[in-house]
Amino acid sequence: MKLKEAIEQLRNGLAGVAEPQEVQAMIRIICEDIFNYDPVDVALRQESELPEFAQERITDLIARMRRHEPLQYIIGWARFHGHKFKVTPTVLIPRPETEQLVDIIVNENPASDLRVLDMGTGSGCIAISLARALKFASVDALDVSRDALAVARENAAALKVKVRFFESDMLLPQPAATYDVIVSNPPYICWSERESMERNVKDYEPGQALFVPDNDPLMFYKAIAPYAQQSLEKGGRLYLEINQRFGNEVKRLLEDNGFEDVRIIQDTFGKVRFAAAVKS
Repeated sequence: MKLKEAIEQLRNGLAGVAEPQEVQAMIRIICEDIFNYDPVDVALRQESELPEFAQERITDLIARMRRHEPLQYIIGWARFHGHKFKVTPTVLIPRPETEQLVDIIVNENPASDLRVLDMGTGSGCIAISLARALKFASVDALDVSRDALAVARENAAALKVKVRFFESDMLLPQPAATYDVIVSNPPYICWSERESMERNVKDYEPGQALFVPDNDPLMFYKAIAPYAQQSLEKGGRLYLEINQRFGNEVKRLLEDNGFEDVRIIQDTFGKVRFAAAVKS
């Protein structure tokens, strides 16, 4: 089988699984994973003969993706902030929107030797990306899931950064320390929103990292805000990813907890996505 035939098989097999543009992006990722081909290689090697295992691997990928299993879980990795992160079904798949949160933090905090805490670290993508991008930062990260922390530790080791990981519930957060920056992308999707979500998310990604009760959608922010008010240095900054439905409510919650300069920030698609605040 030639590369061009494999690509055509993927394109036909994944038709209807996602929009054509997304299918094309999936094909690029699959070619990187199976053949270690970048887009230039793909363009130049259309007539190249593929190894014997390629047909079986492609057939398996198509079958699993047609059952809406996320590609990132199948291949075991996802790109985030320019790096490859291991992912398993015990952690959320890193999103491009969250890369923007990392960029905001890096751009707004140019000082060196900052102390940073990531609450609900999952795969470690935020904590590790900040440890790489900030100048000589000391980064801590916590999560309630031991399995997630195991994945995060593997990612930190693979990307050669030092992050201290703690097993702790965001509703009863530890460690007791002081920080210059605290960031969190906590669960914030209401259970009533679940049925409208794509099957590859609601059927495969860990629910405890996604969903909150409809009658208490800000439950994690209610725990994070007072902890951050206590743990941040004066002038320290808090950054949150939020549900676009509750921007005003999150802003009011942060102000009620004594934060100043509270901002609700849109992502690159124009959706309310982040909140930022400063400890007075």
